[in-house]
Amino acid sequence: MKKKLIALLFLAGTSVFAGPRFFVGFGVGGYYPAPPRPVYSYYRPAYPGPGYAWVDGYYYPGPSRYLWRPGYWARPPYAGAFWVGPRWHGGRYYGGYWRRR
Repeated sequence: MKKKLIALLFLAGTSVFAGPRFFVGFGVGGYYPAPPRPVYSYYRPAYPGPGYAWVDGYYYPGPSRYLWRPGYWARPPYAGAFWVGPRWHGGRYYGGYWRRR
């Protein structure tokens, strides 16, 4: 009798941790209208020194609208790298990245 009670408690206890196997999901969004035109009349800080590259300012998609990221000086992640700015094409936003020459 004790063995049956222990087995029953074991099975009941493990079923508490079992997750549901049925999920319902749906996606909203994914499409952004074209971003505003870039702002080119902004202040560029002084060149910090050798090994830095200027990354132009750009718009990026936020939770409800495009947000402006001002330009900045950055060190490329590896020798010979250059910045390819983000772009909007065919209703999709493609983020910027560093590319090898």
